[in-house]
Amino acid sequence: MKPWKKIAMALGVIALLAIIVGVTVHQSGKGVITVQSGKVQRLDLSAVVSASGEIKPKTYVNIGANAYGKITHLYVKEGDHVKKGQLLAQLENVQSTADVSANQASVQAAETDAIAADAALNTSNADLQRAQADYARNKLDWERAQNLYKDGLISKSDFDSRQNAWATADSGLVQAKARVAQAKAQNDSANRHVAQARATLTRVADVLQKTTYAAPYDGVVTNLPVREGESVVIGIQNALGSTLLTLADMSVITAEVKVDETDIVNVHLGQPAEVTIDAIPRKIFHGTVSEIGDNAIVRSTGVATSQQNTASEEAKDFKVVVTVTDPPQDLRPGLSTTAKITTASRNSVLAIPIQALSVRTKAQLEQEKTSPGSVHAAAPPKESASKDRNQDMQGVFVIRNKKADFVPVTTGIAGTSDLEVINGLSEGDEVITGSYKVLRTLRSGTSVKVDNSSPKKEDES
Repeated sequence: MKPWKKIAMALGVIALLAIIVGVTVHQSGKGVITVQSGKVQRLDLSAVVSASGEIKPKTYVNIGANAYGKITHLYVKEGDHVKKGQLLAQLENVQSTADVSANQASVQAAETDAIAADAALNTSNADLQRAQADYARNKLDWERAQNLYKDGLISKSDFDSRQNAWATADSGLVQAKARVAQAKAQNDSANRHVAQARATLTRVADVLQKTTYAAPYDGVVTNLPVREGESVVIGIQNALGSTLLTLADMSVITAEVKVDETDIVNVHLGQPAEVTIDAIPRKIFHGTVSEIGDNAIVRSTGVATSQQNTASEEAKDFKVVVTVTDPPQDLRPGLSTTAKITTASRNSVLAIPIQALSVRTKAQLEQEKTSPGSVHAAAPPKESASKDRNQDMQGVFVIRNKKADFVPVTTGIAGTSDLEVINGLSEGDEVITGSYKVLRTLRSGTSVKVDNSSPKKEDES
């Protein structure tokens, strides 16, 4: 046989073998799905609730106008540190000062009248005692005169004289009692005038005091919206009055944030938190949850649901206050902040990547057992199926013998990227983590192959 024929036959045999191998590989690759996987491993997990808000001092007060008038002096400026009792502002007080002086004089005059009335009462009491003594003496004389006259020992004129003297003493006693009653009434009136004058003095002194504003505690002036020479007014009914300044106690700083209603059930007093401030990047401050609001706040309007007359289906938040334990110096109220509250922590627990978790119904799992290996989503259960068969079950797909096996699991807390597994898996198990498109339609018994290289971007559809 010629050499070229031998070469042609050899090439033909090689080509045939290549075709057979290719067909075999192609047939063996049918039904095999490419997936990404991860290992079940022990990790330290922390469940964190993140919320945004602003920096606020724990104690602050808006000092408003308590009287009408013009500002004559402002003794502080915005940003000043003040001490308790330090003078902050002064309103015009000419009329108030004059009213106080006039009423002080009225009080002194009323007190003098009360002293005079008291002296008159004492004099009347002395006159009453003298009249009572005269009455008793003249009564005894008259009683003796009656007996002597019966015995004929005194004359008729002497008897009549003693009788008239007793009658005169009786009238004097009645007059003395009347003068005492009158003196008591005058004394009581004088004392009431004193009380009235003092009450009026208290009122005008309070009006005068309201023209002067002092710091109620040590703090920082964080807002000063007025200037000297401006006139201020007090609030009436639903109209707010003028605000002179805002004083904040910066010794205790808080981050007031709004937590989503789905997360608030996990937030409790005393839980630790990490606070970041937009104005101070790359720094983390620490704090604890010190207050949790009871009323939900509608996210779009910022109004509490308790203040609404109708129910709202909008998203709601709850106010949570985190007290910062290590605030920076010269921190300003109102700065934007984010608080990450640690609601739970677990050490050395079995964990899986969050994206590995899938949900199937019992009906779907039963159908997969009858027709394993399909990569199409299971048909929805019939309407006549029981509620128990339609119940969702959470689990993960474990790779066993190069096939996907759905294993129901019980989960615990969720960390940033991992999820605690309480039961159903063992350390070292390999679970399918993606892609999402594959996990959504994957069924138990499907053959899989692992490719953990960077996946290509899937179509958005």
